[in-house]
Amino acid sequence: MKDLLSKLEKTNLLPLAFLGDSVHTQFVREHVLEHYNEKMQNFHKKASQFCKASHQSKVLEKIFNDLTDKEKEIVKRARNAKPKHTAKNSSSKDYMMATAFEALVGYLYLEENKQRLFAILNYSIQEE
Repeated sequence: MKDLLSKLEKTNLLPLAFLGDSVHTQFVREHVLEHYNEKMQNFHKKASQFCKASHQSKVLEKIFNDLTDKEKEIVKRARNAKPKHTAKNSSSKDYMMATAFEALVGYLYLEENKQRLFAILNYSIQEE
């Protein structure tokens, strides 16, 4: 995984966000299944609350000052990346911040820094 991280860090960070999105989504879905007694149709709705761009943007804003210099660099580069598509259900600012959050998650996943990754993932599932 470190080889892939090394390759992705040198280029556009959007692939890290692509990976981070799947890592975050899986973590959230497992959390929802474990902690909420819902009907099946409500699981998606509950998980979506944690995975939507506006929520991820707020999480990143809250944790930004606690990030390492390297993590801040990843976030800033990913936030400023130019995606080929635009946000459908969120503001451009929230979409860019959510992309940066997902890139951070992807970076920590490939870095295999499980303690740091789970700290940030756990923070992202706190109720507002």
